[in-house]
Parts: sequence; structure tokens; C-alpha cells
Amino acid sequence: MPVDGFRLGYERAGQGRGVLLLHGWPGDRTDYRDVVPLVSAAADVVVPDLRGFGQSDKHRADPASQYTAAAQARSIAGLITELGLDRPVIAGYDIGSRIAQAVARERPDLVSALVVSPPLPGIGERILRPGAQREFWYQSFHQLALCTDLIDGRPDAVRAYLRHFWSHWSGPAFDLAEDHERHLVSVYGPPGAFTASIAWYRAGAGSVATSLAEQAPAPGSRIAVPTTVLWPAHDPLFPRDWSDRLDDFFTDVTLTYLNDAGHFTPREAPRAFAAAVTAALRQRP
Repeated sequence: MPVDGFRLGYERAGQGRGVLLLHGWPGDRTDYRDVVPLVSAAADVVVPDLRGFGQSDKHRADPASQYTAAAQARSIAGLITELGLDRPVIAGYDIGSRIAQAVARERPDLVSALVVSPPLPGIGERILRPGAQREFWYQSFHQLALCTDLIDGRPDAVRAYLRHFWSHWSGPAFDLAEDHERHLVSVYGPPGAFTASIAWYRAGAGSVATSLAEQAPAPGSRIAVPTTVLWPAHDPLFPRDWSDRLDDFFTDVTLTYLNDAGHFTPREAPRAFAAAVTAALRQRP
């Protein structure tokens, strides 16, 4: 069922209570290929490609209206309704985390719990510190036509550009498997695919713009569904000390540190990620 004219591709496995897994950038639903077998033994697991990614629609639409966290959340809410999922656990990292939070904030009736990794709210103006700005340069670069002129539709350029993030953002023990890299280049490499993937940033949904605009909500407006935060130790984008304000944004939040993982938590720590999801399922009333 299209939402705003966008159809989402997805995979579904297992039976039981619902789980929805939301990928990050630069990835797609295969980010969870090691998590799904661990969770689907006891749950109905749905893993979509977000708007602009993978097998989902990549319409040339105004990013500010169709590729924001709120717009992506509308598609996820529509998918929950279409598939008849009864208040699933929603898990996500990177942009998938922001979208999961948006669903829980706007449609808490559709969500039983969250399991998320950074980005999380509470960063504020710390994102303007020199060390942070050295990491977040790409979000400004993605605003430029030069970015797509140099990269879009050029698989070798896509591979070289995205390989930087797959390497630099991950922990010291992680290497992206060659077959997974080939797959991601195959979905980001066709003309228009890379451009669609960065519509998120062109919509102003990246962490720099979001962190500068955020304000701690009144207690009654915090995200109320039970939330588990998995914060990796080796993520150069989101240092551990940025986890200190979660209570200002969530009513019921549990913080767990992943000591051996970098930014790509479902790829780098699939067992820990799956364990957090299954624990959230068990705690559901």
C-alpha cells in the first residue's frame, strides 16, 4: 500500500510477535542479515528498505516533504498497518534510529518498544565542536550538486566513497564482507540511487541539523515506550559521553554499552543486537 506514492520493498521471516528492523546509511535491509536468523526463531520479523533505498521507491520528490524522518515514519506506520503487525518492537541504527524514534513519538499506539543505537537526542551544540565537525563533513558535502555529479551512477566512485564510511565508522575488529560490499555497490551504483540515498541529508534530517534544532520536551511529551539504547564504544560520530541526556527525551530508557562495536551495530554486534530485541519482546505486556 503506497504512502505518499512510495512503496517499500521488504523481507519477512518467522512467526510470533512483530519486530521491525530499520537500516542505516550507507546500507539497506541486508544490514540485518545476521540479526534476522537470531530473532525470527521467536518473532515475525519485517525488514524494509526505507524510502530512497534498495528495492523501495526512489521518487524525485522534494526532500523536505518526502524524505524527512516524519515522512519516512509515515511509510513505516503504513507498513505496520498494511501487514497487520500488532505493536511491534521497532529497532534501528543510524537513520533507522531516527525514524524509529519518530514513529514512537508520533504514533506510540503502533509501537511496543524501541531498540536503537545512535544517533540519539541530547547532543545539542556539542555537535559543533571541532572534533565532531571533522567527522560530520559529509553532511555538508551531501548538500552540493558536486557530490552527486562526482558519485551518482558511477559504481567505482560509489565503492570508493562508501568504503570510507564502512571502514572509518566501524570498530577495530570489523571488516565488511566482500559479498556484502558488492551487494551494496550494486544497489547504490545505478543512476539515481546514490542521489536518492542522500535525500535524507538534503531534507535537513542529518544529525548536525537535528541536534542543533532539538529542545528537551516537557516530561509528558517524552518518548514513552520502553527504549533500549545500544551505544557502541568505537563510533567516531557519537562518543559515549553524548549519552548523558537520554532521560530528558525518554520516559523509560535503558542504556547498554557495546564495548567491541563501532557505528554499524547490527553488523558488528548481531548477537547483542538480537538479544536486546528478543528481551524487548519478552517484556512486552
